[in-house]
Amino acid sequence: MKTRFLSSFFILFLLIFACTVHAQTIILKQTHENGIYKKGQKIQITAIISQETKDSMFVKVRKNNNQILLNNAFLPTQDSFVIFEGTFKEPCSVIIEAKIKEKKQSIGLIVDPKKIKPGSECPKDLKEYWNQEKQRLNAQRMEVKLKKVEVSEKGFVCFDTEINCANSKTAKGYFAKPEKAVMRSLPIVLMVHAAGVKGSWCRSEVANAVNYAKKGKGALCFDLNAHGMLNGQPDEYYNNLDAGELKNYYVSGFESREDFYFRGMYLRLIRTIEFLTRQPEWDGKRILVIGESQGGGQALAAAGLDSRVSAVVATVPAMCDWGGTFANRKSGWPQPYEHSGDQEKIKKAIPYFDTANLLQFSKATIVVEIGLIDQTCPSTSVYAAINQAKGKKIIYPVPYHEHNLNNETPRALWNKTVSEPKNAFIENYLK
Repeated sequence: MKTRFLSSFFILFLLIFACTVHAQTIILKQTHENGIYKKGQKIQITAIISQETKDSMFVKVRKNNNQILLNNAFLPTQDSFVIFEGTFKEPCSVIIEAKIKEKKQSIGLIVDPKKIKPGSECPKDLKEYWNQEKQRLNAQRMEVKLKKVEVSEKGFVCFDTEINCANSKTAKGYFAKPEKAVMRSLPIVLMVHAAGVKGSWCRSEVANAVNYAKKGKGALCFDLNAHGMLNGQPDEYYNNLDAGELKNYYVSGFESREDFYFRGMYLRLIRTIEFLTRQPEWDGKRILVIGESQGGGQALAAAGLDSRVSAVVATVPAMCDWGGTFANRKSGWPQPYEHSGDQEKIKKAIPYFDTANLLQFSKATIVVEIGLIDQTCPSTSVYAAINQAKGKKIIYPVPYHEHNLNNETPRALWNKTVSEPKNAFIENYLK
């Protein structure tokens, strides 16, 4: 396939990279620009070399993130050439990686994504288990500690907030709202955080809470940290937690559903939503949960655990389809079956916390961004989970999106086609 056949999409792609061509030698093009195919459809991946090279190109093709289909090296003889062709008879994902020396580019695709099913069976008593957990939680009288913090935005208030949570650490975060909102006039926004303990992205921030409280005609916004950590502490506090109590928290207690770390994390979600719905300003209709990675997983879990959650915006969500391991696919973060432990006990415990099971109870509108070259939260794991939800789905599959957007990602293109539409959904939903 010669360069003259480039689609307008990849002409734009080339223009984006024109100013940094010295740092980019490979561009990959596929038959369907969105990376979505039906079974039996022909897939062709073309590499475009932006400058001449005498070095070999190494091409690796993975199916379902963990199966190597191709691992070849050859010497490019022209500026545009096919590096992979094929068809697939079953739902799956494919990642193609091309590398010349230290320069690397990847592109992803997925076949029949709406037909991907969870890799393991759902516990028959899943609903009963969580109903019991909620009953225990509700049996404890809610106690809330509010400490007002100063904000520069006039007309808004913000509180350092702590909510008791039965059999779990207290839920902590910042709660912001318009100061003089009338009763039953405001939506709820719950913000949840990505994995980790000591990074800035793991902590609740006053600015985050106030920013979303200002959207639309105002909102009840709670920026919840995942771990029940104190807010606004010195770095040493978070560093000590990361090295000590919360080290490898994501597989802590995973041989028992009573001890699994995500149980407490989910209980704090449930408790925080209950607190927010008791606010007299809540409009009784809208509850929006927003998160990325681990936060995206929490957002999906919230939709499954509380039917009042009406919308979710989840970016490359974790905690999806842990049972994908048993379907010969890589499962979602934190890939619990890939860690050492009593596998039989793990199999009995963790399905109760897998969003691929919880989402069967959700009718929320789900807006989800899926990285088709994501090795942390694989695309198949996310589809397996959201396919179980009953509500409307707005899906942004991104063929060039790893788990994080790196420096070589066409960010301008992503901003226009993914980030801006997601933000527009949030703005419109909160009007």
